[in-house]
Amino acid sequence: MKVKSQGENLVYVIFLASVAALGGFLFGYDTAVISGTIGAVSLQFGLNDADIGWYVGCALVGSIFGVAIAGKLSDYFGRKIVLLLSGVLFSVSAIGCMVSGSISTLVIYRIIGGVGIGVASVISPLYISEISVARYRGTLVTLYQLAITIGFVGAYLVNYGINEYGVGIKETIETAGFWSKVMVTENWRGMLGSETVPALLFFIALFFIPESPRWLVLKSKEGTAQKTFGRIYGIDEAKNQVSDLKNLIQSEKESNWRILFQPGFRIAMFIGVSLAILYIFFCTIFICVVIWVLLSEMYPAKVRGLAMSAAGFSLWIGTFLIGQLTPWLMTTLSPAGVFWLFGLMCIPYMYITWKLVPETTGKSLEDIERMWLKK
Repeated sequence: MKVKSQGENLVYVIFLASVAALGGFLFGYDTAVISGTIGAVSLQFGLNDADIGWYVGCALVGSIFGVAIAGKLSDYFGRKIVLLLSGVLFSVSAIGCMVSGSISTLVIYRIIGGVGIGVASVISPLYISEISVARYRGTLVTLYQLAITIGFVGAYLVNYGINEYGVGIKETIETAGFWSKVMVTENWRGMLGSETVPALLFFIALFFIPESPRWLVLKSKEGTAQKTFGRIYGIDEAKNQVSDLKNLIQSEKESNWRILFQPGFRIAMFIGVSLAILYIFFCTIFICVVIWVLLSEMYPAKVRGLAMSAAGFSLWIGTFLIGQLTPWLMTTLSPAGVFWLFGLMCIPYMYITWKLVPETTGKSLEDIERMWLKK
């Protein structure tokens, strides 16, 4: 990848995308960090199987709520403000979990963290898509998925490190005090609380990135948008970008969610919701990379956040259903039967992709929007 081409400042774009992708890192970290705490939390609070299931799965409830509100909030307040909100939610969740004195309080803070996950899962790839240079947009949005995976690995490594630290301390000295409680005697607190570090880093880093220039144009802040576009494309192309988007917005008849049910965009909405649910039933080797790219670039500028929320909502509902139904399916259908079911679920995914999903590589967001309008 060249650093600059035709005035494009890819170093700056990569910086913006990397900051936004930290939301994906926190998504992965928050999802995975709980794995190292289940045994200790269950023992300390005397949890039964149902309680353990609720402790593990409660964050999904928050995630579903988070995706439901994220798009609307970002369309109204801006992408950056809502990303800052997710950073606050992750920080509050991590600190709250670390100091919780009961399972009820712990669950509440896990749900708060889940809301942060839901918000980040919608707005981080959306922001990256809107600041990306068209021909590198796919590569840049996949930074988000890469960050999720790194977040998983990071959580496992931190859990391991804290556990090993606690074992070593126990073997050498008598422990007492808050630090020992968090890192040794009740080290699940340290595991959950460790998320505070990347959460605060994410929150602080967001102050060094601009608002999405495409959102600024939607809010008639062309001057500010042109400055950001200028840093990305150069002055001359920045004017073209603002003019192109402004003309496209003015040509659209609808200005709210009803635009998603116009003939062309209705197909985009169907694709987004359908593929978000096969995302869950397929495998993460490649569809999980592509899905965030498609979801972040297919929708009209006026309601892009709201449409991302709708698709993200279906994704998290799919996640919740898989988590709840798999144990029952394993008993009812047998493990082999479950694999057959998941395999069959890939058929509609492949059909929808083959027949309906257009090629978007190298197209600007405005070109993609015009493509749907033609349909």
